[in-house]
Amino acid sequence: MKMKKWLLVFLMLFLLGGVALIGSYFAVERYSSPLVFDDLEKLPNTKVAVLLGTSSNLVNGGKNQYFENRMNAAAELYKSGKVEYLLVSGDNRQRNYNEPVAMQAALIKRSVPQDKIVLDYAGFRTLDSMVRAKAVFGQSKFIVISQRFHNERAVYIANHCGIDAVGFNAADVEISAGLKTQLREVLARFKMMLDLYLLKTEPHFLGDKIVIGE
Repeated sequence: MKMKKWLLVFLMLFLLGGVALIGSYFAVERYSSPLVFDDLEKLPNTKVAVLLGTSSNLVNGGKNQYFENRMNAAAELYKSGKVEYLLVSGDNRQRNYNEPVAMQAALIKRSVPQDKIVLDYAGFRTLDSMVRAKAVFGQSKFIVISQRFHNERAVYIANHCGIDAVGFNAADVEISAGLKTQLREVLARFKMMLDLYLLKTEPHFLGDKIVIGE
């Protein structure tokens, strides 16, 4: 009987966990879908767009297509005249790993002026990037640049934090190449809900305020 009881408890917890994961995923999608766009013409004009970081290379040394597509989208958005500055936000915790500098170099190669690129070295997570864009860089309205699935989560976080944010969707990668990332997004959205509503998670670092464009 004890074995059956514990098995029943395990199954109930498993089902509840599944419901929580799926519920979190679709709650984010339902809220954010109207706020993320593939078409530049549907975006508002804003001073700043926040470009979310990722590694420029894969573990095997090849190019990361997520990175390349984000850089292409950011350059396209800047050249459209919709934004004045690109705030590139990424991870810089390890000596030989610097997402903001890699993004800056990639954007300069795409003819974005260096003085129009602002680096945020403490965008360790999407939550950090969104909160710091407002708390450190003084931006309460901006466009987020990443793939659609990532934009949906980022825009949800931003609006929850009182930021008027929409997303510009970079091209995605083939399903077979991005399956692991898509599965990880399911967990990331559940973790995001815990961070926002239960844990009240704060960014790793804030720091002195930085004025963009002065």
